[in-house]
Amino acid sequence: MAHRLIIELDGPVHMRRKEYDADRDACLRDAGYRVLRFLNDEVSADLPSVLRRIEEAVFPHTTNK
Repeated sequence: MAHRLIIELDGPVHMRRKEYDADRDACLRDAGYRVLRFLNDEVSADLPSVLRRIEEAVFPHTTNK
């Protein structure tokens, strides 16, 4: 099964590219993809929460919220 999910890890450079990232995300959504963005610090500090959000995106009806 194809989930058409893109997971983006954003470092400091993305703070200067918000408009570019928003335009890119819109193009990807128009092409049928979903985009999840996580800050690098978020992944380092709370990986279980990041993984839970990814799991919820992939299996929305089987996870507890």
